[in-house]
Amino acid sequence: MRTMSTVAKQKKESVSPKGALWVTAFSLGYLLLSYGLIGFKPEQLLLVGLFNSLYYLSPVTRKFALGFTIFIVFWVLFDYMRAFPNYWFNTVHIKDLYEAEKAIFGVGSGSARLTPNEFWLQYQHTFLDVLCGIFYLCWVPVPMGFAAYLFFRNRTQFTYFSLTFLLVNLLGFVLYYLYPAAPPWYVQHYGFEFIPNTPGNTAGLSRFDAFFQIELFRGMYAKASNVFAAMPSLHSAYPLIVFYYGLKNRVKSVNIIFGIIMLGIWFAAVYLSHHYILDVLFGILCAATGIGLFNFLMNRKGAAYRAVQRFIKAIS
Repeated sequence: MRTMSTVAKQKKESVSPKGALWVTAFSLGYLLLSYGLIGFKPEQLLLVGLFNSLYYLSPVTRKFALGFTIFIVFWVLFDYMRAFPNYWFNTVHIKDLYEAEKAIFGVGSGSARLTPNEFWLQYQHTFLDVLCGIFYLCWVPVPMGFAAYLFFRNRTQFTYFSLTFLLVNLLGFVLYYLYPAAPPWYVQHYGFEFIPNTPGNTAGLSRFDAFFQIELFRGMYAKASNVFAAMPSLHSAYPLIVFYYGLKNRVKSVNIIFGIIMLGIWFAAVYLSHHYILDVLFGILCAATGIGLFNFLMNRKGAAYRAVQRFIKAIS
């Protein structure tokens, strides 16, 4: 016979009617809102299907799904940016950012002065094209993989890492709207004229696709939420967050890999003409600010700290 404690444990781990109702409501609400704002995309059904599958599969996968709602919030906000382009709210910075980059980090080439992006356009190499493409493929899988590792190792550190990641993105999104900025490839293709609704561009990553005869990056950048969101470079922010929490959680030699990926993404962002050095530096600053702010909130042990602890308890 089952003991009372066993029955109570099974009841606790089963899906409650209230929980099922909330999941259904949020799933339908997300699909309807997405359809109204940005139209239907297959990825929306995939996201809802994956979340619901994990939620109902088992107690462990349910906690995993709940934990990763932090990343789902990031993805949904990022996706919805296409419904509200930042150039609706502020002037896009094109020439002034380009001139600032050239003035601070310009490289002499004969009688001309080039931005680092323009310099590397003259010194392309297949090895660097492939290497930088590999680094750029790491910008989301590495944080997500590290988050999954932390989830099964330490739920507190998983939550802290995930919320820091979300906070850094929120800071970056705010800056996107306060300071819309064109990437280097935009100047290379269109000059200093502002052209709304400009489609995404693979820039130097097209050479990676061409080398392997695929359309990997072309497919990714065709779905870009906003072309004029180069400052700060969140591509440069993510690996710093991973590296910081890697050091904090003492993942030993893995941190060497994280450090190489971090430096590689910073270089690739410039080499591939996706970002100026200024974008990269502000991305690093954005990450450092987010890390510092989150640590400050946790050390204060106020309302934010208590809310985070409740979330940790819910997924533990």
